[in-house]
Order: sequence, then C-alpha cells, then structure tokens
Amino acid sequence: MTRLPLRHVLIATTACSWLLLAACSQQDQNTPSPQEAAKAQAQQMAAEANRQLQTYQQAMQQKNDELAAGIGEAIVQQFPASDAAKQVQQTLPEVEQRAKASAEKRRLAALWSYQVGPMEGGTQSTASIYSTRPSGDHAIRLVLRRHTKWGESVFLFGTGHGFACKGNCMIPAQFDDKSHPISAFLPTTGNEPAIFIRDDKPFIVAMEKAKRITMTVTTHDGDKQEVLFEVGGFDPSKWQPVSNKK
Repeated sequence: MTRLPLRHVLIATTACSWLLLAACSQQDQNTPSPQEAAKAQAQQMAAEANRQLQTYQQAMQQKNDELAAGIGEAIVQQFPASDAAKQVQQTLPEVEQRAKASAEKRRLAALWSYQVGPMEGGTQSTASIYSTRPSGDHAIRLVLRRHTKWGESVFLFGTGHGFACKGNCMIPAQFDDKSHPISAFLPTTGNEPAIFIRDDKPFIVAMEKAKRITMTVTTHDGDKQEVLFEVGGFDPSKWQPVSNKK
C-alpha cells in the first residue's frame, strides 16, 4: 500500500478542517435565534387565528350559530391574546345564546312523535310525547288523537293498572307554573291504562302556548304521581287531519 507523504496528509487534514468550519458557519447562519423563532411562531398563530376567524364569520353569515359558537370558543381558548379573539368576543355571547336556544328547540321538537295509520276500522293520526318525569319504563304518554270514526281526543296512557277516576274527576295541573286543573274520565272499556281529558280542544289550545305541563295523577292503586311533559316543541302542522270520506 502506498503511503502519502506527511506534507500531503497535513494539507488534506487542513482542508477538511476548513470545510467543516465553513459548514458549521453556514449552519449557524441558517439557525434562527430564539427571538426569531418566537416571532415566527407568533406569526403562524396569528395566521391560524385569522383563518379560524374567517370561518367563524362565514358561519355567522350562514346563520349557523351552533357551528359559529364552537369555532368562536376555540379561538378564544387557543389564541386568547390575538386580535381575532378580541373580535370574536364582541359577538360570541349573543351567538352562544342563540346556539343554546336552537339546540333546546331541536331537543323539544324531538320529544314529539307523529304517526298516521289504520286503527280498528278507520284511520288514526296521533301526536304523542312521553313524560320527562317519570321516565324510562315508568314514563306516561300524552296522546293527541284524530280518528275517522271516534273523532278527536286527548288522553294519558300509562303503565301498570292505569288511573283512578270516578265519573268526572279533576287532575291538578300547571301550565308553565300557572294552575290549570283538567277534567278527566276513564274509558268505558275499563281495561286500558288510559285516562281521557274531557275538554280536549281547550286543552290543546292551552298546551300550544305552554312549554311545560305538570300533572298530579292518581293511579289505580291509590298512589299520587307527579308527571312532567315538556310540550314546547309541539308542531301542529305535523299532526295530520283525517277524513272519514270514502
């Protein structure tokens, strides 16, 4: 193997050293200082905040308050010191309030069920809602019914042995905390856990103006039970009329 003269080795070593120093110097020049890095990060965060602000404003223009509220809350939490957060805070409380009202309206509407179908030789249209309290297996159903043969009626349909009522009885009730006793009677069949409301039309008129109805019913076993219906989402246009014309 041929050995390089010592002079050549020293020259080569010196050249490599200069190359390394040049590379390190170039790398030092390309590495941002802590101040520059912090400034760049602040610029990136401001750009992202402004991008989300535009999305927030677009959601407001589209009247999508629930989406706007979520975006606005994220901007305030993630970029609290940004100009975007300051702009959002000027409108966010109103947007959140409208979003909450929209969600509540949708929740109340979803409590109601509307059905039309054949029923014992006729056609039946119902609008019904289960009680919020009691709930689950012990829930009581408020039913608005139109039938081609039986006409219009309103009744409560419960569980177990039904309700106690002799002749015409009064059910203590409140419509949005205002006393509104209800006259009721049991069906003539006597074999259903139901109790009918005597004056169904006035009841429906009063119900359409209420958000909550609380009743105190007496069961067949003699127990008193408070029943709460959140009726504020009732949509009369979905309770279809029926006709007995052939």
